[in-house]
Amino acid sequence: MLSNSYPKLFEPLPLRHKVLRNRVNFGAHTANMAEDGLPGARHLGYYLERARGGAAMIVVEPMPVHATARLTRGNFRHGDDAVIDGFRRITEACKAEGAVMIHQLYHVGQHGDYDLSYRESWSPSGMPSFHDGDGSHRMSEAEIEETLEAFVQAALRARACGFDGVELFGPYNSLLEQFWLPWTNRRDDRWGGSFENRMRFTTELTARIRKAVGEEFILGMAVSADPSVKVAMTSELLQEVCEWHDRRALVDYISCGTGSYFDHSAVIPGFLYADKLGAPYAEALKSVCKHTVIQAESHVRTPENANAVIASGQADMVSIVRGQIADPHWVAKVAAQRDADVRPCISCNQMCWGRRSRDYWISCLVNPSAGREFEWGGDSFAPSDAPQSVLVVGGGPAGLEAARVAAERGHKVTLLEAAPQLGGQFRLAGLQLRREQILDLIGWYERQLERLGVTVHLNTPADAEDVAAHGADRVIVATGSQPTGTGFQRAAPEIDVMPGVALPNVCSVEEVLTRAARLGPHVVLVDDTGDWRGLGTALEISARGHRVTIVTGWAQPGYFLRRTESDKPARARLKKAGSSWVTESAVTEWTGRGAVIRSLLDGRETFLEADTLVLATTNTADTWLHDDLLSQGGAARPDLIGDALSPRLAVAAIYEGRVLGQSV
Repeated sequence: MLSNSYPKLFEPLPLRHKVLRNRVNFGAHTANMAEDGLPGARHLGYYLERARGGAAMIVVEPMPVHATARLTRGNFRHGDDAVIDGFRRITEACKAEGAVMIHQLYHVGQHGDYDLSYRESWSPSGMPSFHDGDGSHRMSEAEIEETLEAFVQAALRARACGFDGVELFGPYNSLLEQFWLPWTNRRDDRWGGSFENRMRFTTELTARIRKAVGEEFILGMAVSADPSVKVAMTSELLQEVCEWHDRRALVDYISCGTGSYFDHSAVIPGFLYADKLGAPYAEALKSVCKHTVIQAESHVRTPENANAVIASGQADMVSIVRGQIADPHWVAKVAAQRDADVRPCISCNQMCWGRRSRDYWISCLVNPSAGREFEWGGDSFAPSDAPQSVLVVGGGPAGLEAARVAAERGHKVTLLEAAPQLGGQFRLAGLQLRREQILDLIGWYERQLERLGVTVHLNTPADAEDVAAHGADRVIVATGSQPTGTGFQRAAPEIDVMPGVALPNVCSVEEVLTRAARLGPHVVLVDDTGDWRGLGTALEISARGHRVTIVTGWAQPGYFLRRTESDKPARARLKKAGSSWVTESAVTEWTGRGAVIRSLLDGRETFLEADTLVLATTNTADTWLHDDLLSQGGAARPDLIGDALSPRLAVAAIYEGRVLGQSV
């Protein structure tokens, strides 16, 4: 069925011996879900839900082709037929839903991980790793041949697993790119030197794979451009590389992303990056590739973006990964002209790359079913056998998700919110610089509650008597949290209450974002939580024209955002705006005209003149309503979720709302 709104997205696309049912694919990414190196039920549920949701082509996460290639705990076993049965279950189930199935094959060359492989990293010229501080081993001629054969055998195994093709992993300065790039290929034999010699590895590789697997097998290649580093892959050189492969018909499609191991933040671009980040580079490839299908990836999030890329001719197809993690039915909803019902990705990277970076299986902040499809029955809900009346007090992310899920299951839901708008603390986060995607998500919740018939009362604070008057069968308390107001910092745990914290030029993050605080020219911000609460507020204050000095007990501002690859772009923005920071330190006193700052390294105290102190510290749970309800007793014992249970990130609130909504 063609979508009238986005017709180009739903035009079929021939790809070698297959025809893709539309132009939206679920591209390769490390889901990290293998158990003992084998694909299992978690993998099956994860990919099957996206196949059911309409993805045209699914590229299953990378298979290391060699012992020197392993990069994550959740990688599959290389060179082992034990993976075949598990993969066949995945490919057969997904193909039955209409998806074309591809397996990515990879080797990261010099950027391996010894802690996982217990092997030296192989590379063309023995260049250093950008994954850690290790060096790498310069491959001999025999080792190059061994690696080529490993790729061929992996492709044959992928065919035995039921895949329709393989995708060769070339982006981000992986092994393939290391052969292409003069900076990483300093060889003087037939594998290096001239452009033709630098192309020899992939020319040989693609020819050998094609000879081994036959004609009815798709062969794709992933690439990327990184203009931020002089020695990295430029768009111009990437054009030459891809034109070489196109002219010789070596691959059927090329997927173009952004970033590299030199600057990993652009590989999975967060909200500080522009939408459609990879589209211009894909367009550059399409201008020189006359036969190869070109795919754009990297921050192509929305139906509007995807359709614009295809309709303008920038690419033939798009890969939308995080968008389909956030909503596995993205494609089906857009095809049915229900794009307003697509749950938006907010580009936070907290549970996808944030979990992968710590070597866990991935999930999603806005969609807790990601990775749990096999346990929860996908991203859908079973009707309740005994519908009840449910009262939700609090319209932050925990309350919104609990109300939505309970209503999806057929319960009669009423939601009370004291504020004039839904969203709670999450709405305030959406007021930070470039975080409007959070407001998009809150708008999605508002539409879903309306669609499901949830009764929403805004400007409606509630006490225990109000709750009792509703007479609900089930009461869910999601009243959130409040600023503590003490100035307590983990870096100075002996100070319960910071001297001077009650002075009028001290304020909370909440007061800054609601513009209740009057900020002076120079603002000191205490970043105690190491997340967007501090760093995002600093960005917002800086954007308003104030000079910001961040004081944090951590080794860098936004310390825990390292997991998401979003910290460096944020710090770069702050630095360019004239902001600064003092790390591994605590504010021990606020005098009204500045901060006394103590170093955690040598104990010295210094004084920094400033006009305003902003506290980005951990909140206190708002439990008074829950406590009153418990003390009064009653038939409906209240459930407590979200920040009211324990102040944490939004991911915990949405997860708890989902779990409780499913259990009512």
